[in-house]
Amino acid sequence: MPLNNEVAISVKRLHGKDIPLPRYMTENSAGMDIFAAVDSEETLLPGERILIPTGIAIALPPGYEAQIRPRSGLAVEAGVTVLNSPGTIDADYRGEVKILIINHGAAPFVVKRGDRIAQMVIHRVYRASWNMTDNLETTKRGDGGFGHTG
Repeated sequence: MPLNNEVAISVKRLHGKDIPLPRYMTENSAGMDIFAAVDSEETLLPGERILIPTGIAIALPPGYEAQIRPRSGLAVEAGVTVLNSPGTIDADYRGEVKILIINHGAAPFVVKRGDRIAQMVIHRVYRASWNMTDNLETTKRGDGGFGHTG
């Protein structure tokens, strides 16, 4: 059943039209693959991190963010992931979208122009307002934190 929950996002190409715009790879994908706009190959040695340009800038509507997440295939095959995952692109940011990746793998990893390096998920944002109180509603969990379920 098709979803009717699209949001229009303005996008500007910054370097060349050869880099695809972020795109959904399957009909029901939550994330769009996003592509590297490096000028030349970049090699990441194990443990290294690098900021990869995407060649685009976007204008999200107020109340939305773009989350940058790892691609599962890169993580499982090469140990490459997004370092600050999920990264957030705010609605008022107008600079180039860049992806901070790290090589957790055992071998060098090469990023080439046009490689799919991450996913972008568009998400609704809710702003919080704080209500001061001296008592919080109790729950069965209470203050059980890290490892509380064994």
